[in-house]
Amino acid sequence: MQYILALLGWAFAVLFTAYVAFLLCQMRTWTGREPIYHLLHMLANYVVFVYLLATGIGWLVISYRFISRPMQYLDALARAAEALAHPTEEPIVLPAAMEQMEAQLNLIRERALRNAMAAKEAEQRKNDLIVYLAHDLKTPLTSVIGYLTLLRDEPDLSPAFRARYTGVALDKAERLEELINEFFDITRFNLTHLELEKQPVDLARMLQQVASEFEPQFAEKGLTCALDLPPALEYGCDPDKLARVFDNLLRNACCYSTEGTQVKIAAAVDQDAIILTFANSGITIPEEKLERIFEQFFRLDASRATRTGGAGLGLAIAKEIVELHGGAISAQSAEGVTTFTVVLPKA
Repeated sequence: MQYILALLGWAFAVLFTAYVAFLLCQMRTWTGREPIYHLLHMLANYVVFVYLLATGIGWLVISYRFISRPMQYLDALARAAEALAHPTEEPIVLPAAMEQMEAQLNLIRERALRNAMAAKEAEQRKNDLIVYLAHDLKTPLTSVIGYLTLLRDEPDLSPAFRARYTGVALDKAERLEELINEFFDITRFNLTHLELEKQPVDLARMLQQVASEFEPQFAEKGLTCALDLPPALEYGCDPDKLARVFDNLLRNACCYSTEGTQVKIAAAVDQDAIILTFANSGITIPEEKLERIFEQFFRLDASRATRTGGAGLGLAIAKEIVELHGGAISAQSAEGVTTFTVVLPKA
């Protein structure tokens, strides 16, 4: 349409210019001796030819511009695509007519930069974690070997000392198992893709079972668990994977709860979704850490000197499983209470 309008506009402009020139020439009295008179007289004799010639030249120029413009746009898009393949902080610049496309490409570029930075940070955290884990494996392994060697080389040890050394070796072996499991978690998370096998499940019963399995850990820290659940809560899900979500959330609550406090599990049903909450009392999580709590390999306690937290994958895996079910998981922390909310759609 722009091309047709441009051609019609040019043809009208040439015709209008010729008409104005004719009127101006008519307003003057010519003697026939002016140098320009003969030129104008010749143009008047061949006015149709001159008009067609001027229109043809304009048609060629306009056609060239309309043909070359898409090629310029394609060249600009090719350069923009190359820039997106290796995004930098330099913004993508396109012709003014492609302003909207330029904005969209710059949004994609910024998103790619953020994703690349996040992937780099996650990879660095994973590498650091593996180095820490490899280092940590030496301590319990050395202790296990040392105490078992002592038990072997000292057959005359009293039963009390023998029981004590056996208990220490068992404790260190269990710690060694935890560290190895963290290695397996990292490997599984990187090499497998979660797939759901759904079936009807009573979520209320599942939560009761998972909570009962944590009673020994809760008792060890002096914690109690309060359940506020409906009598039955039927839902179509992958029970094994959703149980892993609940397990990770309760394990997290057990690790970071203050001794002698209560862990609360509640479920509610609204029109479109099932809402599950897991609340525990402990140190308030800072906002900057709360925003990253579901990232891979992110640990609230970055120090490997403590035994709180694992590889930093539990909440990341929980988020992936919940989102595969079409739901969402979030965390809030204020006044010493941290609450994880899982929203599962009914349909």
